[in-house]
Amino acid sequence: MQEHTQQGEVSGLSRRGFLKHAATAAALATVAGKIALPNRAEAQALKRTHAPMALGLLISPFPDPEAKIKLVHDLGFPTCFLSLDGYLGKFTPALAKQFNDLFDKYQVVPTTAEVVHPAPLKWNFVEGPSTIGVVPPAYRQARVDALKQTSDFARLIGVGRIQTHCGFIPEDPHDPLYDGTVKAIRELTEHCADNGQHFLMETGQETPTTMLRMIKDVNHPGLGVGLDTANLILYGKANPVDALKVLGPHVQAMHAKDGMWPTDPDKLGKEVQIGKGDVDFPTVLKMLKALNYTGAISIERETSGPQQVQDVKEEKVYLENILNKLGRA
Repeated sequence: MQEHTQQGEVSGLSRRGFLKHAATAAALATVAGKIALPNRAEAQALKRTHAPMALGLLISPFPDPEAKIKLVHDLGFPTCFLSLDGYLGKFTPALAKQFNDLFDKYQVVPTTAEVVHPAPLKWNFVEGPSTIGVVPPAYRQARVDALKQTSDFARLIGVGRIQTHCGFIPEDPHDPLYDGTVKAIRELTEHCADNGQHFLMETGQETPTTMLRMIKDVNHPGLGVGLDTANLILYGKANPVDALKVLGPHVQAMHAKDGMWPTDPDKLGKEVQIGKGDVDFPTVLKMLKALNYTGAISIERETSGPQQVQDVKEEKVYLENILNKLGRA
């Protein structure tokens, strides 16, 4: 997910019905000895109400959550991935109730919540290393605080995954910024674990090997990976097929997004409609299935307006065709 991102009914089990059976799903997972909140998509898959690897849509629900959640339903997606930057400083029990009521009304399952703010955030190779994530000391504490607030709010709406861009994590573990980044990610992982959640690092600014080292050094079962298929390419770090060979067992969420390699050393590569870029989706989805990944496949299209909706419709068909050939059951 980048800062500029805009953004079917689940059969057989209402959200309230799901919550009634949540204890069964919760018993299947623990985080640091605590009962974990169930991921709704996974729990419903376990109940055989829809197939694993259910499609979803990344939405930014601020300032009109009903319009965005209704859009997810109207486009035929059973799940959504929440980008909540617009609500930082506005998280309240009343907002949680509003969200829960809307998820009930439209039978949409939220799977993961993400924030990357507060600003400044410069999505390029020149200013990005000093402004993105929890790596830059000048913005680290503010981002940690924002993610903790997001975790606390997400608990109220039953979301068991908190995700962010951690930033340009140094490849050199002896870099002066590395230890502070490890401590910040460990602090966030522990906070999420206390809320029964996993904390996910979104792929993008770091190599897969560097992210794997961070997982090893944080050394907490609550830390995982949010796979953004395009970001690995947009940042020139890896292709997602090879990244899955390194990070596959740690992937707990996925942004389905396509892109092209950077050709300007100052600027990221270009994000494009799924199927028109350099991501090998048939192989990525086949590998995820082999890894027994049962989470959502959340489409992220970094455009806006009617063109975004049209692109998403076409992307949904494209991914459904691949998944149907693989067989998701």
